[in-house]
Amino acid sequence: MSNDLHHGSCHCGAVQFEVHTALTPAARCNCSLCRRKGALMTPPFAVAALKIVKGEDVLTLYQFNPRVARHYFCKHCGIYPFHQTRKDPLLWRVNIGCLDGVDPHAFDAGVNDGASLSTVILEDA
Repeated sequence: MSNDLHHGSCHCGAVQFEVHTALTPAARCNCSLCRRKGALMTPPFAVAALKIVKGEDVLTLYQFNPRVARHYFCKHCGIYPFHQTRKDPLLWRVNIGCLDGVDPHAFDAGVNDGASLSTVILEDA
């Protein structure tokens, strides 16, 4: 597994980043959010491996359930480039589809069981 330097961006280019990470084993997640967005993710890496080159100010944070994982989206085009994981908040993953010159359809991918980490939080009406 190599930790090569990869460049990536959201769709509109407002968010640009560099990341030192391996691309395999790539994974999908079966939690309610990931099932809907369908992203293929890199293996987990330490946040120090990710550098936002441009557009940190246009990233929007989305959190759900116990609000541990931090999912980031471009507020202009809505693309999801990376997230901080729930299982280990010290680790991050990048959406492989956002990496320059990388075809996410060329990867075999396992499925992480994020659904078993989810909890239902009921709020008083």
